[in-house]
Amino acid sequence: MPRIAPLSVETAAAAAARPTDTGAMLRMISEFNHPLRATAHNTVVPHVAPAPNGLLIITDIPGAEDDASGRILSGAAGELLDKMIGAIGMTRENVSIMPILFWRTPGGRAPTQGELALGRPFVDKMIELLKPRVIITMGTLAATEIAHVDLAKNHGAIQEIDGRPVMPIFHPNYLLLKPAAKRDAWNALQAVQNMLKNA
Repeated sequence: MPRIAPLSVETAAAAAARPTDTGAMLRMISEFNHPLRATAHNTVVPHVAPAPNGLLIITDIPGAEDDASGRILSGAAGELLDKMIGAIGMTRENVSIMPILFWRTPGGRAPTQGELALGRPFVDKMIELLKPRVIITMGTLAATEIAHVDLAKNHGAIQEIDGRPVMPIFHPNYLLLKPAAKRDAWNALQAVQNMLKNA
């Protein structure tokens, strides 16, 4: 019986490198046999805005409602996100949204570095294909992995990654628990709005 080679970052990177447009990339993500697919209910693929305005939001791992629906930032967190982006004149029609990992971990535990590494080539390729003018990271993990900062210390502080501004912001789930932090998030969103106007 032939041995099946274990999935590696190299094979993930090779798979992520093949698509040349976002449609093909979404299909590749949905078909990729990441180990977490065995326990997740759904692959939560990115939402690609049909009328993009240059903004990409990268969130933490899918929540339980995201996993059940296959839709990123659903439920109460999604409703708050819609209000947040609506306050600066945007909707999901013109904002692309992507999780840092496309499969929910068992019980929502923190993903291992190995799990993140296997998904990261797809995140990087989606950024390359979408060509956002500004990225918002929402949540602690996204801030660490994309902006390379501690969110608690750097919320609302613009970072520059690969020549592109990245704004770390609290995740909507955090804001639901800590409503007092909404003011800081609002200030950060206004800064993003100004960056998009001036970019």
